[in-house]
Amino acid sequence: MNSEISTQIPTPISPLGEMTLRLSSTPRGARLARRLTQRQLVEWGHPYDGEANRTAQQIVAELAANAVTHGRVPGRDFALRLLLLAEGALRIEVSDPRGDRGLRIVREPDAEGGRGLIVVSVLATAWGVTEREVGKTVWAELAMPGRRGPAGAPRPASG
Repeated sequence: MNSEISTQIPTPISPLGEMTLRLSSTPRGARLARRLTQRQLVEWGHPYDGEANRTAQQIVAELAANAVTHGRVPGRDFALRLLLLAEGALRIEVSDPRGDRGLRIVREPDAEGGRGLIVVSVLATAWGVTEREVGKTVWAELAMPGRRGPAGAPRPASG
């Protein structure tokens, strides 16, 4: 488990792929974020039923649910950004308009919620939060092993 939280965002020089969306700060918007992540990763050569795709979907689901539940400001959307990096990693960024609420991880066993960031810390190779002029961005990175071509044949990560 990666217990360190970084507040620095390494700037990717040239991602192999990028997807950025604004979604409504509703449970439906959070579900849509997960579904669109799944589809985008399939387009980038990571099969729907592959471990990398499922892990990315889970991270997006947790971060989007947090944005909708704790980062919601009426009338404002949240943003999802996926970056496929040349280093064989996927960077997930979820931005919400609430900067006044810090991240919290609930550690009490009887607590009703607060475990989403624990899930993210277990699944991601690195994660953190960056304050923005309005709101914050919570990001996570995970390794994306060998991309697959349309027929399932391996192809190099640089293509």
